Amino acid sequence: MTSALLSLSALLTASALAAPAAGAAPHNDRPAGVPAGWERVAGADLTHITGASGRQQPLSGSGGSAYAPADESGPLAIKSMRNGKFTATEVNYAAPNTGVLRARSTAVTGAWESFAFEWDEADQTYAIKSLANNRYVAVEKNFTGQAQNTLRARSATAGGWERFEVYHNEDLNLYALRSTLNNLFVAMENSYTGSLQYTLRARSADVTGSWEQFDLYNIVG
Repeated sequence: MTSALLSLSALLTASALAAPAAGAAPHNDRPAGVPAGWERVAGADLTHITGASGRQQPLSGSGGSAYAPADESGPLAIKSMRNGKFTATEVNYAAPNTGVLRARSTAVTGAWESFAFEWDEADQTYAIKSLANNRYVAVEKNFTGQAQNTLRARSATAGGWERFEVYHNEDLNLYALRSTLNNLFVAMENSYTGSLQYTLRARSADVTGSWEQFDLYNIVG
């Protein structure tokens, strides 16, 4: 069977019809600073979404499902609404930018663009693991200049630097990611040049537009 990408944004309505899992976070749990219209997505939503129908896009260069699900949600792809490209992990970049996340792929070709969203019931947040190097995505708060708060897949375990909240906007049918380390939304740096062009950074106090808006795709076989 040909593998495909299944848009999660097209499926959230279907997931809402399913019974919520015990202990799931309420959808109206919106802290100060989060704009109206954006509601948190709990881990139960991703498990309900898995296997539902929606928009599909072929997984390039694979005749079957290339990766086993890391958790109930399965591997996901992150597409920037600013430039219409999928996020990749730059595992071949030299230090200190090894593993930086950039929205630069026109298609999902494999592990480079594949991520596992792992839900932590205790603190109601996600850790994002890159399947390109099996490292968790951290926010580089101590980096300076244009690289400050860059997202990098470089951690063997998930701590405070690696925790995120996922928000969904029902009207837009899009998603936003918010770092709990600095309480800022992830933006795609479309105007950057050089090796950090299209890099993802947790630097926005609000969701101002397509810079902070993403679509999530479930990679299915």
